[in-house]
Amino acid sequence: MKKVLSLVAVAGMFTFVACGPSAAEKEAAAAAAAQIVTDSLAAVEAAAAEQAAADSTAAAAVAAEATRVADSTAAAAAAPAKGKGKK
Repeated sequence: MKKVLSLVAVAGMFTFVACGPSAAEKEAAAAAAAQIVTDSLAAVEAAAAEQAAADSTAAAAVAAEATRVADSTAAAAAAPAKGKGKK
């Protein structure tokens, strides 16, 4: 009985070891993980570039508005006051 149980235990251990992933499967899993990381980094860099472009456009719009207001104020100050003089 002991020999039979020992044989079953040894056979179970061999089966357990044989069911593990092979070296090729491990390599494929590592390559897939590396590809996921590469894709994620590329997506983050693309999003950062897009955000930088949006920030640049917004800053240009704010600068254009500030210039327009300054030009309008300067033009109003330089123009003579109509209708507010002595009669």
